[in-house]
Amino acid sequence: MVAGMEWDRRESAHSTKTVLYSSPDSCQGRCKEKYNPSDVCHCNPKCEKYQNCCEDYHIHCKQKGFSSSDDGITNEDLQQVSEQIYQSDSNRAEESDVIINKQHFTSETKHQEDQCPENLFTYVNEEKLFSKPTYASFIKLLDNYQKRVGTGEEFTAEQLQEQDTFLEMVMKTEVMKQLYKFLHRKNRYDTEAEFVADLKQMWFGLYSRGKDEGDSSGFEHVFIGEVKKGKVSGFHNWIRFYLLEKQGIINYFSYNYDGPWTSYPDVLGMQFNWDGFYKEVGTAFIGSSPEFEFGLYSLCFIARPGKLCHLKIGGHNLGIKTYTWDKSTYGNSKKYIATAYVESS
Repeated sequence: MVAGMEWDRRESAHSTKTVLYSSPDSCQGRCKEKYNPSDVCHCNPKCEKYQNCCEDYHIHCKQKGFSSSDDGITNEDLQQVSEQIYQSDSNRAEESDVIINKQHFTSETKHQEDQCPENLFTYVNEEKLFSKPTYASFIKLLDNYQKRVGTGEEFTAEQLQEQDTFLEMVMKTEVMKQLYKFLHRKNRYDTEAEFVADLKQMWFGLYSRGKDEGDSSGFEHVFIGEVKKGKVSGFHNWIRFYLLEKQGIINYFSYNYDGPWTSYPDVLGMQFNWDGFYKEVGTAFIGSSPEFEFGLYSLCFIARPGKLCHLKIGGHNLGIKTYTWDKSTYGNSKKYIATAYVESS
């Protein structure tokens, strides 16, 4: 009987903590627990900062009355800061700087039919736009990658410096200053240097999508594009598209989505053939500055990793979806960017 009473006390003491009985990748019963490096994912408030929360963290923990000191990022916060970032993007194209010819709209994206005899881009004011420091440093990165998944990346010292130069240039813009101020206020980063170092790892850190170690990165996938199993993967940048189309390497097929914006940046969903490989559905901002895309994707990956991120730009709703790379990590179990793109709807 004494033994039974002792068991009851132990059972009662543990009744509010169900870690032993919940999934190791769930936050059920684990909210605000101390950090344990052996956990597959985490459930304390700082997991948002380190991007290693369990998928159901917001379901089980954010609804349990965390105090304002936990600095959670709400959907209203995201809409407000994204609008501020949009308004501060002084490097975006004006309507006369970029002229596109959308041509054929399609709802059937699997047919791989070229339904547009002309190029998507009729005119881009290269002299004005591409001479800007963020554009120029971004363009220098575009020829640093092997497009086929399974072919490892080997960067020269010059190419690694180009990554640092790009980060240096974007951090001088009001777009990225606004983003850092917001994330600093939300206790995601203590210093700008910490923020920049994390951006470099999450975007440029190498991981393997194929058999070769270090054959991919978030930056390559999102901004450059990759080829895997005979299809285009990633590739969500208008500058990259324009330069390859100009060289005759990309053939624009059709579009399946045109955003509500009447000035730049706009959003377009496209189908195209890149050097013999098809992209069935690929959304991209049109006429945006490199720092604008880089900033919004970073915001969503930090605030809503692996989820749909609800933003607002130019008075219109915008959804950005990000995915985390879960097979390898960096730093304090932080995850790399697998992809980020605008949701067309």
